[in-house]
Amino acid sequence: MVELALPKRSQIKNGKRYKAPSGSKNVRVYKIYRYDPDSGENPRWDKYEVDAKAHGPMVLDALIHIKNNVDSTLSFRRSCREGICGSCAMNIGGRNTLACTKGHEEYNGEITISPLPHMPVVKDLVPDLSGFYAQYASIEPYLQSTTPDPDKERLQSPANRDKLDGLYECILCACCSTSCPSYWWNQDKYLGPAALLQAYRWIADSRDDHTKKRLESLEDPFKLYRCHTIMNCAQVCPKGLNPAKAIAEIKKMMPAKG
Repeated sequence: MVELALPKRSQIKNGKRYKAPSGSKNVRVYKIYRYDPDSGENPRWDKYEVDAKAHGPMVLDALIHIKNNVDSTLSFRRSCREGICGSCAMNIGGRNTLACTKGHEEYNGEITISPLPHMPVVKDLVPDLSGFYAQYASIEPYLQSTTPDPDKERLQSPANRDKLDGLYECILCACCSTSCPSYWWNQDKYLGPAALLQAYRWIADSRDDHTKKRLESLEDPFKLYRCHTIMNCAQVCPKGLNPAKAIAEIKKMMPAKG
């Protein structure tokens, strides 16, 4: 994981303010976190006045408009624009969400946008997710079976398939993990809600016969048991999933200690 210092909130100063074009009527103000670790400068808040009629309805549309027409130095991630890829995850109005699925009309007054909290910042709204992805890789998120490969497909009953609902839909946006205080405090050891939800997705899959191995790999004071069921993860998930429930199911499957 890239080692980047996290600036203190007290270091964030007000920066530039960009005025809307003359004649703009429906003006929204976006207060956006700006930070470039390579510059050696402290982070700042820049404010952009934008005519809402000049772009689409989503916050991501506003960010794209700002980058294309106002300030080309603004950095953020985006891709599918359909709430599928999770690339544009950020903190909007104090809540982790996807910029492509949040309409700017859902917010009153000034709209504050910052990167996902408690993560190193690559630049502006772009967090360093290398550690997050390494944790995901550590749970071995793929089917593992010792049975011979079938000629066509591994069959699964409808009832067993239903057990995967609420698990496979995770898009790895990191909204849940970066909203979890337990993850803030122990993210070098605690796997976090997203990785553990994915771990349970394979534990619950009837086609995978490495359940014992998967559970043993999670038997650790920090990897699994730092979850204190705060429920922030379920509240912010843009797909409506419940990682806390998945974590609880894993705990129930752990062998009883004598």
